[in-house]
Amino acid sequence: MSGHNKWSKIKHKKEKTDAQKSKIFGKMVKLIQVEAKKAQGNVNSPGLKAAIEKAKSFNVPNDNIDRAIKKSSEAGALEQVIYEAYGPGGCAMIIEALTDNKNRANQEIKTTLSRHGFSMAAPGSASWAFSHNPGEDWIPTSTMQLSEEDGNKLGTLIDELEESDEVQDVFTNAE
Repeated sequence: MSGHNKWSKIKHKKEKTDAQKSKIFGKMVKLIQVEAKKAQGNVNSPGLKAAIEKAKSFNVPNDNIDRAIKKSSEAGALEQVIYEAYGPGGCAMIIEALTDNKNRANQEIKTTLSRHGFSMAAPGSASWAFSHNPGEDWIPTSTMQLSEEDGNKLGTLIDELEESDEVQDVFTNAE
């Protein structure tokens, strides 16, 4: 029975954690590239500083951060896109994505939502439940209680949305 020794177990566990790190690092690098492009490489820009701090909180190496800033001048047109939806129990959801192809990101998010029985909402139809200042997170202004079943459905939906390379954050007004 090959593949059942101690080394194989360690190897598989390391592959799993490395894949999770890689996904997070990739998202943080995209965020830094967008902010660096906006700031034209000025590291003292508040948006870029916030993106760098966020990346450092996820232990992204300084080499990766520096490379992302340098690459921002060459990078394709990555843009931030915001999608709105209603999830389980009628809770409002804001989905932030960074993409170089809006159509692909839109379709990917639509497919994920429809797989769980939900659909995207019109712009502005869910954002009323949040307050937002540029460079900050979406903060719910009105929250709602969810049943345990709806809470589990929401958790599953958010996990699946965040698996996408384009999706940066998912905010909801559920308690």
